[in-house]
Amino acid sequence: MRRFLCWPAFLGRALCALVLLGAVGTVHAAPPKTVLVLGDSLSAAHNIPVDSGWVHLLGDRLAKMEPAWAVVNASISGKTSLSGRDRLPGLLEKVHPAVLVIELGANDGLRGLPLAALRDNLAAMIDAAKKSGARVLLLGIELPVNYGPQYRDGLRAVYADLSREKKVALVPFLLEGVATRPELMQEDGLHPVASAQPQVLDNVWKELEPLLH
Repeated sequence: MRRFLCWPAFLGRALCALVLLGAVGTVHAAPPKTVLVLGDSLSAAHNIPVDSGWVHLLGDRLAKMEPAWAVVNASISGKTSLSGRDRLPGLLEKVHPAVLVIELGANDGLRGLPLAALRDNLAAMIDAAKKSGARVLLLGIELPVNYGPQYRDGLRAVYADLSREKKVALVPFLLEGVATRPELMQEDGLHPVASAQPQVLDNVWKELEPLLH
């Protein structure tokens, strides 16, 4: 800590106080740390107002913290894990997040893409984030029952296995408590309505909050 000496003594206490206040006035607050959300339509406020989406609600909650955090939403509807893998290096370089939230894989599953490719893409994103110094939260997803138990169980295992092997936080099912309630889902049966977004945020927050401290 810098020591300010008011000397000679005839400067007086009042002048000394002005000197100290001037010094303090030059100190600037550090910019807030950032949570980067990389996802698909489930995080991009699909077919609902943007300010109703769970990521926007997360930003409101983070802004009230002491010290405050910021959120950057890099989610784009329709994107797959491969797209996220390709985009992530540039995002890490630009945003420098302290925490990366990965919400990808739903579109891989809906298209019946190989689960081994999904696993490789998610693993590469986790490794890149860790190398940059960011902590990682992985958001898992479930598929409709018509995709069959083998594929659905395999998709679920991808997230669980990566969480264990890479030692990253995991929300097993992003839409827990939402997807099974028709009144909380849009007509497509895949995306939550605006009124369900606070519940989605609560699902994320349980695992995200510890990463902020």
